[in-house]
Amino acid sequence: MTALDRSSPTLPRQIRAHFDDTTITLYQAYSAAIAEPAVAAQKLTAAPSFKPTRMTWVKPSWAWMLYRAGYSFKDAGQERILALKMRHADFLALLLRGVLASQATTAEGEVRVQWDPERTVRLGKLPHRSIQIGIPRGLSRQWADEWVVEIEDVTDRARKLKELLDTKPGVSNAELLEMGLIPEERAFQVPEDVIRRLGIDETPTVKPEDRA
Repeated sequence: MTALDRSSPTLPRQIRAHFDDTTITLYQAYSAAIAEPAVAAQKLTAAPSFKPTRMTWVKPSWAWMLYRAGYSFKDAGQERILALKMRHADFLALLLRGVLASQATTAEGEVRVQWDPERTVRLGKLPHRSIQIGIPRGLSRQWADEWVVEIEDVTDRARKLKELLDTKPGVSNAELLEMGLIPEERAFQVPEDVIRRLGIDETPTVKPEDRA
């Protein structure tokens, strides 16, 4: 798991994320040409290379981001991993526009949602799913300008984690959490209409005590 959360069972399709009382954290990897000006200005659109005319995929799972970007070493286009904070209300507004990728149309403003196998921070596949959210070009600029309220470059965290896993493969998730290399991710509660819309499950597949 990406975090040590024993408070609830893991569901096949469930939004698990790092969040506080007001914001939720999503991740995406970018080139340095996008990441550096975006972090400096706290706006993705401050980077000339950022293309709001393209769909942007974000995810709340730290482990899935590590898998997708190869701990930031996969390619130059994913060499910087950014943590993007959104207010809860804006995140829910995004989900309410969501359509499962298998049912998607070409409608402008339609947010794509797909559920991919969750990963461990060692990139192994888990039996439950992790949500990926595709923000379309019709919404991308508003999302980047208004809904992303804080941007942090967490590339060093990913690389330090990779180095530690390589040199100390027996390190536990509890130790990684204490060192700040993995976040605490918990089930993010959403209203019934979002549950129905996105096919979120309510039946557990893994007991909390089995997830360490």
